[in-house]
Order: sequence, then C-alpha cells, then structure tokens
Amino acid sequence: MLKAIFWTILMVVTVGVGAQVNIPLQQAQVDVVYLASDYLEGRETGLKGERLAAEYIAWRFAQIGLTPKGDNGSWYHEFELTYKSNPHAETGEERLGRNVVGYLDNGAENTIVIGAHYDHLGYGEFGSLHAGEPAIHNGADDNASGIAALLYLASKLKDNSAAGNNNYLFMGFSGEELGLVGSKKWVAAPTIDLGTVNYMLNMDMVGRLNDEKVMVVNGVGTSPAFTPALEKVKVGGISIKTTESGVGASDHTSFYLQNIPVLHFFSGQHSDYHKPADDPATINYPGILSISDYMLALIEKLDNEGRLEFTETKNEDNGRTAASFKVTLGVMPDYVYGGTGMRIDSAIEGRPGQVAGLKGGDVILQIGEVAVKDIYDYMDGLAKFKKGESTTVKFLRGEEEMEVEVTF
Repeated sequence: MLKAIFWTILMVVTVGVGAQVNIPLQQAQVDVVYLASDYLEGRETGLKGERLAAEYIAWRFAQIGLTPKGDNGSWYHEFELTYKSNPHAETGEERLGRNVVGYLDNGAENTIVIGAHYDHLGYGEFGSLHAGEPAIHNGADDNASGIAALLYLASKLKDNSAAGNNNYLFMGFSGEELGLVGSKKWVAAPTIDLGTVNYMLNMDMVGRLNDEKVMVVNGVGTSPAFTPALEKVKVGGISIKTTESGVGASDHTSFYLQNIPVLHFFSGQHSDYHKPADDPATINYPGILSISDYMLALIEKLDNEGRLEFTETKNEDNGRTAASFKVTLGVMPDYVYGGTGMRIDSAIEGRPGQVAGLKGGDVILQIGEVAVKDIYDYMDGLAKFKKGESTTVKFLRGEEEMEVEVTF
C-alpha cells in the first residue's frame, strides 16, 4: 500500500516538473506531499496518521540504506504519554508515540545526531492558531520540510568520504508539538550510548526560505567550533542570522540539556504557522535542498575537528530579556530579518495593526516615544500601553517612512 501511494505521488510530481527531472528535488516534493497529505490527518502523536508517517520514514530510511537503531533492533523508539487537549485538565488519554531511528555506522568513535520532528496538530484541538472550525493541519513546513531535509542529508552522507570521521544517527521525533516529548524520552532512554554523541543538528521549519535567502541558525554558542566553521560555509547564496542559546522551542533543547552541542536550522516564521493553510503548495522545495546542502557543507567542515567542546549558554539574547506587555499590534514578526527595526511578516485581519493599515513587509521603526531597533525594542514599546490607549507607529514601507495611529 505504501509503495503504491509513493509511486502515485511520484508520477504526479514528475508530470508537474516537466521532462528535465531533478531527482533530489523531486524526492523532497514526494516526501513533503505524502507526509502533509490529508490522508495522514495532521500526524497527531499517538494516532493513525502519526503511525503512517513513522512507517513512511522507516521505509525511506531502509531505502537509503540505513540500519534500524530503535528498540530491540527495530526502527522505532516507543514512548508513553498522557495526551491532554487542555493542558490544565486533571486527566488525559494514554497514548503511545514513536520516534523513528536510523543509523549510519562509519566505525567511528563519535556519532552526530541529525533530527527533525514529524508530528503535527491533527485537527487543531491543541496549539492551533486557526480561528475557524476544526480542520486538518497538514504541517508541510512544520515539519514535513524538516523530515525531507533529514532524508536528503541521510542520502548524501551515505558513503561520503568527506564526512566519514563520525557515525550518524538520524531521528524523526514525535511528540514535539506536545512539549518535545519524543526527544526528551529518547535522551532519557537512548538507543545508543549518549556519551558518544558529538553534536546534534535539528531542522524545524526549513520549507520557507525567503527570496533574500536568510536562514536562522540557533545555538551557535553551544560550542566554540560552530561560529568559525559557519563563517567558512558558502552555499547557494544563503546568509545566516544566528543566536547563541541552546534552549528553544524544538527538539535540540533536549540534547543541549544533556551538555551536547546543538544547532537548530529554521527558515522563518509565516502567517500559515499552526494553521490548516500550511500545505505542500506553499513550500520552497529548492530552498529545502539549499539549506540541506548548507548543513552538509558544515558537517564536512567539522569532520576533522574530533569531539566538539560543549559550552553552556544564556537563554536570553545577549542577556536581554523581553518586556512584559498587555497589548499587541496583532502582527507576526519576521524572525529572519537582520536590519534595523522590526519587520512584519503578516498582519492579522481585524487586529490593531491591520486596522491601522500595517501590512507584511513594513518595518516598524518607532512605537510612541520608543525607537525600535529590534524585536526587544518592539516589545518595550508595547509595554508602555494599556488596552484602549492609542499611539503613533512609524514604519518603513519600501523606501518611504510613514506613520499611522494605532488604538490597542
């Protein structure tokens, strides 16, 4: 059944891309289209769609030539969890989740873990930003894109003499959307010796590389080896925006808390995040391969470095913490923006910013009397106001500086 579905998708994709077929690009499309199809019903942890996704990932691991490294020689590392659609509920539903684990043994002393979560929100009972009726949340960017990158990297690292000084453990995590459950469970009961893990690379939402080709790399402060190596990587015109901390809202955090160096690769936030609109048609497939090739080049740069030193990091950006605020513009920040100000990715309809005329691409420069140089200044500006109050917001639209009045 799985092979029949695979070949059906492959035929559709092949017809769509025309006569000249880019096999890795085609494969990435097939991986995302299957994992983010309605057939899997949003890949909610412990349900049928998650199991179908796990079986697909295991099948692809075998196709690539990896060996199983789950429980008892299987592809799966299973874990129990209590599912609560309401986190404040006293009781919940007992479920069984599964991580998918494949291994590439190069006979090396150390192992690099490369991971991405594959679970998502099902019909959106928890974690959804969708305001309408329950609907399948397919999670193409979050995180079928990361799994496509994971599978591509596995295929490129197989028999790669430029990256042969480490073994590789490839993992598709489940339960990430419920609080990094799968990765926490794995580090608590690992299927290899955790002491042999050199470092961990995590891909979460790598399917929306923008036209500027800016990618966020989190965790660069977790090893002194990372920044010098990243500075040498030049692939596909990608530029990077980095943060130091090893703690974040994805599975690399579970490894960082075990004193393992980590990096998290992220192509940016968008208005379809945690909504039914996060579908395969919105994905930048060449961007997935560019990010994966960037990661491959980094792995090759680090191949002769031996065991990487671990460094503990602060959890805030340069020691600065976010201000507490009670009002919002109702806009989604563009986290890959590296210029002065706070660029808007999208403005939510009916919220104060959109009502005042702000829209995606605008760069906020000032809120009231507070000059905005970054997202922390933006939050400082919001903290000055209460619901019902008004202020002016200065912003750039293209090359033109403009000003609107906003009522919170």
